[in-house]
Amino acid sequence: MPKLKRHLNPATVISCIALFVALSGAAYAAGLGKKSVKTRHLGNGSVTTTKLRNGAVTKPKLRNFAVTAAKLRNKAVNAAKLRNGAVRSFALGGGVVTTNKLKNGGVSEEKLSADSVSTGKVQDGAVSAAKLNSGLLAQLVKNVSYETKESPTNSSSPKEATVECPDGKIAIGGGAKIFGGTTVALTDTGPLPPNGEGKRVGWDAAAFEIVADLENWHLEVYVVCAEL
Repeated sequence: MPKLKRHLNPATVISCIALFVALSGAAYAAGLGKKSVKTRHLGNGSVTTTKLRNGAVTKPKLRNFAVTAAKLRNKAVNAAKLRNGAVRSFALGGGVVTTNKLKNGGVSEEKLSADSVSTGKVQDGAVSAAKLNSGLLAQLVKNVSYETKESPTNSSSPKEATVECPDGKIAIGGGAKIFGGTTVALTDTGPLPPNGEGKRVGWDAAAFEIVADLENWHLEVYVVCAEL
């Protein structure tokens, strides 16, 4: 006993206590059975990202709606991580898919539903003649005819002539020509004013002699008519 007292000092006592605590903790940890550490034994924030091995958190371990938008970092979910058909139209909020988010050619004809492109969605001037096929143009302009009318042939001046389209047709073009007379000029040529239905159904022209030379001449006016 006297020999033991000689070896006891504060440093030795503290070392022994530390060794006892360490061995007790190891023995306690070694004695834990499987699944003996429950959720209630873990403090808040005790399981951090660095303590999880790669692939430890799998889809079956996530409860429904556990991963919300607020928990995703910017651009974490990209196109490569989405399976085909994963994003449905009802899951997209209003205005989510904007023009600058569509790749070139992303919206093709087969992806458009019937009547999806209405008149209100077509920009002014977007549909030009070059974008219309000949079959459609033929349906728009039908039964084209060419009508003419001549003034009397003599040396009197001025002269005027008017030609009208057949019933049911409107003027889509026209003009006038002078035959005979070396000093005669056109003074007017153009479609007739709109009728009661707001349609132009004929063409009018006028001419006169700049210098009276008693030559015989006449005025011919023509109009191109069609059903629209």
